[in-house]
Amino acid sequence: MSAANGSSNHGGTQVTQSTINYGIERNVSLGFEEAVETVIAALAEEGFGILTEIDVQATLKKKLDIDRPKYLILGACNPNLAYRVLEAEPWAGLLLPCNVVVQETDSGTKIAFMDPEIIHRETNNAEIFDTACDAKERLTRVANSLPA
Repeated sequence: MSAANGSSNHGGTQVTQSTINYGIERNVSLGFEEAVETVIAALAEEGFGILTEIDVQATLKKKLDIDRPKYLILGACNPNLAYRVLEAEPWAGLLLPCNVVVQETDSGTKIAFMDPEIIHRETNNAEIFDTACDAKERLTRVANSLPA
């Protein structure tokens, strides 16, 4: 599904950004490195730590000698939310952590957040619904806190 621009009201929080069917995309008015620092700090405010950092640009250069713009995948995890999901659905670990992508594009820096509701949709486990909604609300607040 292609990206679409829009506004919605999710959990009482106004959301204005581009959306994709498996995440939330946000254009930011920051350089790449500043965007990474800012999103990590904003995630921490919502209880998320960073478990992994994958530098896709460096990996593709090293392994395939391909030059591409900066692209970083952050594996963000809120331990309390992850615990609740794993207690309800042990194999949901295949869908964790909540990835956040920071990428450099011709039009500036973009940040995208995985939609945690994917975990509920894919597992069809009703016990996960509230936790997935909680995680999405937290990530939406992070997205909305970033300078557009």
